[in-house]
Amino acid sequence: MSQASASQSSFRAVDLIRKKRDGGALSDAEIEYLIAGCTDGSIPDYQLSSWLMAVVLRSMTREETAALTNAMLHSGEVLDLSSLPAKKVDKHSTGGVGDKTSLVLAPLVAAGGLYVPMISGRGLGHTGGTLDKLESIPEFRVGLTVPEFERILKACGCSMIGQTEQIAPADRKLYALRDVTATVESPYLICASIMSKKLAEGTDALVLDVKTGTGAFMKKEEDAVFLAELMVETGERMGKQMVALITDMNQPLGRMVGNALEVQECIEVLHGGGPADLRDLCFELAAWMFYLGGACETVAAGKQLSEQIIASGKAFKRFRQMVELQGGDVGVIDDPTRLPRTKLTVEVPSTRAGYVSAILCEQVGTACVMLGGGRERKEDSVDPAVGIVIHKKIGDNVAQGESLCTIHCHSDAQAARVKTMLEESYQITPSALAQKPLLVHRVIYKGEH
Repeated sequence: MSQASASQSSFRAVDLIRKKRDGGALSDAEIEYLIAGCTDGSIPDYQLSSWLMAVVLRSMTREETAALTNAMLHSGEVLDLSSLPAKKVDKHSTGGVGDKTSLVLAPLVAAGGLYVPMISGRGLGHTGGTLDKLESIPEFRVGLTVPEFERILKACGCSMIGQTEQIAPADRKLYALRDVTATVESPYLICASIMSKKLAEGTDALVLDVKTGTGAFMKKEEDAVFLAELMVETGERMGKQMVALITDMNQPLGRMVGNALEVQECIEVLHGGGPADLRDLCFELAAWMFYLGGACETVAAGKQLSEQIIASGKAFKRFRQMVELQGGDVGVIDDPTRLPRTKLTVEVPSTRAGYVSAILCEQVGTACVMLGGGRERKEDSVDPAVGIVIHKKIGDNVAQGESLCTIHCHSDAQAARVKTMLEESYQITPSALAQKPLLVHRVIYKGEH
């Protein structure tokens, strides 16, 4: 069904909302009608939001998920990057708190000889968005045209942009609606959203980082595994090499939460520093990207290659080049203290001594949103300077009165909105508990090694 024909169809949105509300499965044609109406504007936001909620409550079949992915993919342009001489590989995370690996991985893997065409999203719910982080770099352009995107890819091997008007326009609209209608968590909607964008990029392979834990959309490990299998299966149906890693999101990744703060932390990693958990996950994901892209024969060799590229400084140089080509101020890359900053910082002290046994990670992400680091409404702008710096993580010893984290904000009133929430997100116990591994599980289908 063409996009233009949606308003002339014999289907009615209200009937399809009712059908899904009552647990029915929509046909390919019915799903195509909904996505065409989403794209051409003939189905209003309130009906699309009702259908999204029905999906969250009643789920979808695998066939519906594949049809939704395909309809969203073909709501716009599918890029042809076959002229590029090396393999095209991307990575996608399902979203977490402090999850900033894309900013390290794109230049790192490009410096290793592969192409990384990365179409990213904005913050969703309590999780941060890659585009919001990049836009904390003054003048950085995420809204490139497709020809500009391809030109930068050829020049430096990586480019990080938002969805253009041409690429998966239906997903862009549904993504914004999901963020403000409490319809983010459905694995079927997450799968279709991610895969429609990633398949439109023209990539050969995709590495998925599926988060599980208190800061993830998939709180339970079995739900994360289900989503990973769903996405891997969808990608392989469409001829892509796929792997999914299930990783822990029971606490923020790294130490910094907030857009400019997270850019600063990524620059530290690109210089060979940064927190160990963030570095380790970047090396793990990059290793799989190198392996699927044919740059090395084993994942272990991919990890060694990643470490060598970081140590050589090539990854940082590639990041700087990408920022410059996309119009960003490279001065802040060379001197991260020039990134947007708040004038005020407020400490969150521990009310007792002991060991951090748990962090309610979603509350930390929500606190960042409430400071202005994310969106509470669809039309909200994002403040790049605000955020939270984590000082104590799970397993750490803490003294009474010692700072658990620091709030970066513009006023005491702004800090007061979130201080109690952050205090209550920490659980302190008399003795240390065993920490969970960062890499929880792995899902692979074809090409298992």
